[in-house]
Amino acid sequence: MTPEVATEFRKDQPILRAMGQRVRERLAANPAVWRAPTDKAELYAVADFISADECARLIAMIDEVAKPSTVFDMTYADGYRTSFSGDVDPHDPFVKKIERRLDDLLGVEPSWGETVQGQRYAPGQQFKAHHDWFHPNTSYWDRETEKGGQRAWTAMIYLNNVEAGGTTDFNELNMSIEPKQGVLLLWNNVDENGLPNRATLHAGTPVVSGVKYVATKWYRARPWL
Repeated sequence: MTPEVATEFRKDQPILRAMGQRVRERLAANPAVWRAPTDKAELYAVADFISADECARLIAMIDEVAKPSTVFDMTYADGYRTSFSGDVDPHDPFVKKIERRLDDLLGVEPSWGETVQGQRYAPGQQFKAHHDWFHPNTSYWDRETEKGGQRAWTAMIYLNNVEAGGTTDFNELNMSIEPKQGVLLLWNNVDENGLPNRATLHAGTPVVSGVKYVATKWYRARPWL
């Protein structure tokens, strides 16, 4: 890590540390929120966060925009992320309602959140092990840090039950989470000191049977864009 990148890397640290504390206390006070039994990372879940009808509506919106997924400096042909994905319309009143529900749960300013992205996984498709936080010395570092800084929290909603496969595996935590319709999965991408947490490494394992739909929203250290 160059001195320039190290400085940029730590610029968001106090913001992320304070943000983590606020969200942590807010989630702890909410009886609907379950916290995973691990000290290595902050991982939470909320059952029935959205209804079956809302899941179906998001699935239809994802099907309208889905195209081969990319990962910043990788292409679909690399085979690292083989799902189809796309951003849903951020101006749609229904999308705004779901986003506001997420914002209120976390207590985060709406402007700090990225546009909701939908993902669709057919049999055999996957997202190999990765972090959601941005790594330094990458082709996208400057661009992304200028657009809102480091990623803080990930909010991922499972939109359907998957017949087989498609689990979200946190390798460092020894946890494998099965997709269940309407369940919200939350995790803090940084540690309590506000620095990226390597224990948040996770993968979307290959779908074996059926199709998997997910809607994801990432929150930044600063207003996005």
